[in-house]
Amino acid sequence: LLAFSLVDTLARQGDSTEIFRYAAGGFRDFTRIASSDPVMWHDIFRENKAALLQALDQFSDGIGRFRQAVENEDSDALMGIMTRANTARAHFLAMNGRTSYTRAHHVQCAGDDVTMTDSNDAGRNPTFVVTPGGQLQGRLRVPGDKSMSHRSIMLGSLAEGVTQVEGFLEGEDALATLQAFRDMGVVIEGPHNGQVTIHGVGLHGLKAPGKALYMGNSGTSMRLLTGLLAGQAFDVELTGDASLSKRPMERVAKPLREMGAQITTGEQGRPPVRIRGGQPLKGFHYDLPMASAQVKSAVLLGGLYAEGETSVTEPAPTRDHTERMLGGFGYEVRRDGPTSALTGGGTLSAGSLEVPADISSAAFFLVGASIAADSEVTLPHVGINPTRTGVIDILKLMGADIRLENQRDAGGEPVADLVVKAAPLKGIEIPEALVPLAIDEFPAIFIAAACAEGETILRGAEELRVKESDRIQVMADGLAALGVSHEVFEDGIRITGGEFGGGEVQSHGDHRIAMSFAMAALRATGPITIHDCANVATSFPGFAQLATHAGLKLEVK
Repeated sequence: LLAFSLVDTLARQGDSTEIFRYAAGGFRDFTRIASSDPVMWHDIFRENKAALLQALDQFSDGIGRFRQAVENEDSDALMGIMTRANTARAHFLAMNGRTSYTRAHHVQCAGDDVTMTDSNDAGRNPTFVVTPGGQLQGRLRVPGDKSMSHRSIMLGSLAEGVTQVEGFLEGEDALATLQAFRDMGVVIEGPHNGQVTIHGVGLHGLKAPGKALYMGNSGTSMRLLTGLLAGQAFDVELTGDASLSKRPMERVAKPLREMGAQITTGEQGRPPVRIRGGQPLKGFHYDLPMASAQVKSAVLLGGLYAEGETSVTEPAPTRDHTERMLGGFGYEVRRDGPTSALTGGGTLSAGSLEVPADISSAAFFLVGASIAADSEVTLPHVGINPTRTGVIDILKLMGADIRLENQRDAGGEPVADLVVKAAPLKGIEIPEALVPLAIDEFPAIFIAAACAEGETILRGAEELRVKESDRIQVMADGLAALGVSHEVFEDGIRITGGEFGGGEVQSHGDHRIAMSFAMAALRATGPITIHDCANVATSFPGFAQLATHAGLKLEVK
């Protein structure tokens, strides 16, 4: 009907000849539709009168909003319409296919630095085939920090005013968070080469989405948004892809219910998560049963909407990006040892934010350069938040040669250039105090252990079993495929280092496992084939190209 209407309107204009001569491909598609059998369409339109009138009203309302925005010179409204439309195709393809967001990237060399920029290549589910041997060299800029990228979108959206973000990670997980806030009415420009502009709506300015919010593969998005949305006035449902739909969500829902939220989860406490709006929240104190930055953050974000004080005490230190970033947006967070507290009812003030390179992404090159003879790599502007540097501490205990140079502060977060050279590694018993400070980096650390002399023992890491995969078991299966001696515990693993061969590894869609075994090929005696690597794009778009540039003999098939 729209095609017939548009073509008829233009055909009746006096200067329509030039329009039809120079029209672009999209308009030609409309003319092809309008040239189809009018009798057939006449009958279809009459038989579907009620649905057609409803659809026409919706389109008329949309055109009306667009006209009003133009007439009023409302820049925010115009950008809101156009940015949502710009990303709609990728969003609905991902949601309907229950896959992660796809964002293909390629590597571009600029001087001594290598960075990732967007490519228009279509996404697919690749296999990594890595030939053994080689070394890593160069100055490599890894993507922006994933944890901070999530939080920058969330808090920038809830702030008063316009927030500028530099260094945003254009990976699938962070894009899921960005899309969710667009679906709730926030105007977000970008991302373009890591730059994002967020037109904040304030703590109470979010609008009810027209459908379920789709989180793709991102557990961070789902858990933090559950806390943030618990105090909103509208109902909302959070869904995800097949992998995310297996992950536990009751650990977040339970404390929020104690604050007064009405939240239900699916079978066995897994997604989807459904939140009933309009529920008054009351602040309370929560003792975390496990060391989890996501649960801590969800409770604190819920506390923004609660009456009185909300406080959380953690059993061991976890990443504190939420607390730091809230302070950066002007919201007071009181910290006393293991306890963080805030009082609801405040406001967030917009500003500028620089996201440093992600230490979790840097970890693969820290390990790769440590285990491959004659390697030397510099990783500039990496975040070294003390709640995230467990991987550096553990590798140094194993004998790694890692230096922190040019230490400085960037937007309230400590950063440094990391310089790593090849060094002989030895097995260690990993201190349990370091486990929560390296929880996302253990797949890479397991590869370091496989290359070390002697035994490496990890205990107290049961949290690894409820990540994107059961990382203890999936890593153990991959190590077994390569011939690495190991013993699995419920809460950890023992790995005996030594020479190992090639083989086929199933990553089970876990991005960190895929990248870790790619680095293992630097010391393997045969090629390593890693299946199901599409989700590498969730945290490290362009990994294969950057690693290849550095010297890894990796082919994507």
